[in-house]
Amino acid sequence: MMDTLQEWLQNPLFHRWEDGLWQNTLITLYMTAVTMALTVVLGLPLGVALFETDGSTSRPVRTVNQVVGFIVNVLRSFPFFILIIALIPITSAVTGRSTGPNAAMIALTIAAVPFAARLFELNLREIPAGKIEAVQMMGASRWQIIRQVLIPEALPGIIGSITTTTIAVIGYTAMAGSVNAGGLGQLAYNRGYTGYQTEVIIATVVLLVIIVILVQLLGSRLATAVDHRARTA
Repeated sequence: MMDTLQEWLQNPLFHRWEDGLWQNTLITLYMTAVTMALTVVLGLPLGVALFETDGSTSRPVRTVNQVVGFIVNVLRSFPFFILIIALIPITSAVTGRSTGPNAAMIALTIAAVPFAARLFELNLREIPAGKIEAVQMMGASRWQIIRQVLIPEALPGIIGSITTTTIAVIGYTAMAGSVNAGGLGQLAYNRGYTGYQTEVIIATVVLLVIIVILVQLLGSRLATAVDHRARTA
């Protein structure tokens, strides 16, 4: 057992930077971080819009809500591996190439935004209606209600949703590696699976598990820190 472990640890991929384990770990983190930044910037307003337009008395607004909701549901349920292949012409036109982390982030963002938007919408639905009505009776505008009531009250849940989406995106990056997006997924597929290097597969899995655990711990602590209910309990 020890001899096998020592032989595995001598793999050059574990020691060199260029196209090695640590460079690909950084690429995975880069894809995840940029994708999540774009997901929050695009997904949170979308989630708020879905919440605000749901049940509107205006027929055009209800129609927009239904159309946008349908698109969100379709994209959210679309298999990511098929999505990233279907988007190759778009990624090629935008980034100038169909492979690499920058190209993959377009598909990652398109997959993550609808997923996160629905979670954000659910977070807003969990706010007691009485709190919203009380602020409305005080003459607050809808924008003030969103900024001063909805977002602050839903913030712990929103952070939890961001954590859940981040973990999903990490999984997406691993799948994207099979189409040469870079990162740990590509390393595991090209060098581990097709190259018959079991140690590479094990190392990438361990690193991905560690990253997911750290993301979950950070998300849970941030959610607790901003939850006024937890502090007053």
